[in-house]
Amino acid sequence: MRVDIWADVICPWCYIGKRRFERALAGFEHRDRIEVVHHSFQLDPNYPVGGTELTVDMLSQKYGMTVDEAAQMEARVTETAAGEGLAYNMVGLHIGNTADAHRVVHLAASHGLQDAMVERLFKAHFTEQRSVFSHDSLVALAAEVGLDPDEVRSVLASDRFAAEVDEDAAVAARLGANGVPFFVIDMRYGVSGAQPTELFTQALTEAWTTADHAADATPTSTTASAHEPQPGTDPEPSRR
Repeated sequence: MRVDIWADVICPWCYIGKRRFERALAGFEHRDRIEVVHHSFQLDPNYPVGGTELTVDMLSQKYGMTVDEAAQMEARVTETAAGEGLAYNMVGLHIGNTADAHRVVHLAASHGLQDAMVERLFKAHFTEQRSVFSHDSLVALAAEVGLDPDEVRSVLASDRFAAEVDEDAAVAARLGANGVPFFVIDMRYGVSGAQPTELFTQALTEAWTTADHAADATPTSTTASAHEPQPGTDPEPSRR
């Protein structure tokens, strides 16, 4: 069975959602028969390439709040992340265009290192405040997970994997995803947002049971449907 995940590497709820899903997967009886595929989703594909700005400034402008209120919002997210074992360092954090980072993830996927690359980019951005925008930084981070620096530089100097990034966005749109994280299990069950681990467990179990994977049946449905968020869970998927 396959799980497709759409996320942006500068989306704080995507990293939280990844951890919650991983916890559910670790406890899932058939975890060794689950394939996880990551997909690109840019929160702002029109953001100028090469430019960055403080996250709190962006939030303040976008949501009509003060910078202090935006900082308080980030502090609450940091606290939530800590509950999942993630050390967020969001004071002074910058955002920018993530198209190149996503292209590096696609390169990593071609070498069987996709999840490691996604994880490295999340940690670099949210914990270490290392750039996931500059080419030099992306090359260094990719090398840390085992990619050839020369190949990464070659990819970044071209438009290689740009079409794949665009296609990921197009598929997300066809599935009705207008925010991330967005999880699609067996192309039939959708989980929108960084939902609790228990909901991911429920979705995995339902998908496996209804497809009768224990009997090696082949699923036929290709329609994704979103589970409704439960009371007290995290907010809607990030669209910032």
